[in-house]
Amino acid sequence: MRQATINRKTAETDISLSLTVDGSGKSEINSGCGFLDHMLTLFAKHGRFDLTLTCKGDTQVDDHHTVEDIGICLGMAFSEALGDKRGMTRYGSFALPMDEVLILAAIDFSGRSYLGYELSIPAAKVGSFDTELCEEFWMAFVRHAACTLHLRQLAGGNSHHIIEGAFKAAARAMRMACAIDEEFRDDIPSTKGAL
Repeated sequence: MRQATINRKTAETDISLSLTVDGSGKSEINSGCGFLDHMLTLFAKHGRFDLTLTCKGDTQVDDHHTVEDIGICLGMAFSEALGDKRGMTRYGSFALPMDEVLILAAIDFSGRSYLGYELSIPAAKVGSFDTELCEEFWMAFVRHAACTLHLRQLAGGNSHHIIEGAFKAAARAMRMACAIDEEFRDDIPSTKGAL
């Protein structure tokens, strides 16, 4: 079973995260940031990942360290759980309509880190959440998952729907990319023989 547990403690955050890639979408999330809890819960549901997370962070300062460090830990968990990526599809993409919003997510678990981030979020905050932290989360994720992720907004809308659409679309694309290709179960999905 492809799973990982990450424990990471710094002067700013103390995080415990468990991920099962081949899960059923169950989650228990307590990040100390309510909006991020909601995003990670729907990420797990739409990706069919089992995700457990607790974080004690310096949210009395702001949510930046918490959001970035959770992105780091989630990326590390995917990297560890996928191992040498043998048998996996590797690529995935999904276009997600959410009312007036249309988001495209495309991912390649290539071993190389790149974020193509083209979301135009109109509001500076959703509730108490700083919307600029959405990009920080995904940047931290791709750096530690060693993947290429493109998030592109194809049609506009409100800030909440844009961010939620991005998390859902990314989850669906990751689900495709992580899926085992039965015909090539024993192969590394690269002509180099390694990712």
